Amino acid sequence: MKNYIKEGQKLPMFGVGPYLIAGMGLLTAIGMLLSKNVLKSGILDGFWTILFRVIGGILIILGVAVWYIGSLKSDMDASITDNRLQTGGIYAWVRNPMYSGMWGIMSGISFMSHNAWLLVIQLINWGIMTVVLINTEEKWLANLYGKEYDEYKSRVNRCIPWIPRKNVE
Repeated sequence: MKNYIKEGQKLPMFGVGPYLIAGMGLLTAIGMLLSKNVLKSGILDGFWTILFRVIGGILIILGVAVWYIGSLKSDMDASITDNRLQTGGIYAWVRNPMYSGMWGIMSGISFMSHNAWLLVIQLINWGIMTVVLINTEEKWLANLYGKEYDEYKSRVNRCIPWIPRKNVE
């Protein structure tokens, strides 16, 4: 899978991202389509409708913000083309903000439909995202950056933005 911008670049610009997000989006879309007929036993009403829609709105807003900062405000393209490990800005809070943001958006959309069955689909998406990242991008980064990446992994979450941990050495 080559999509390099310059000679000597060691990581692909896009990696597995477009395929991973497309798969997760397709699974979410299928769930949304099935939620009105096949999975309609999971549709909640009353208070639950309001709660799910509020949570959904918050997840969508947070997802868009995390994705936007990670993809457009982080200088990630330059880090990839210069073979630098990006650990500053939002990358000090979460190792994969673009994936996290997209997962947040998809989860928010699922919550908006107030169907409990769609939460299962988002857990499946989370599992798929985790397995794919561990077996692709994390291996690439560990091979390229070695101990620097291992230390980074020890203090920053994979997909949930959180206050960075101090390295204990």
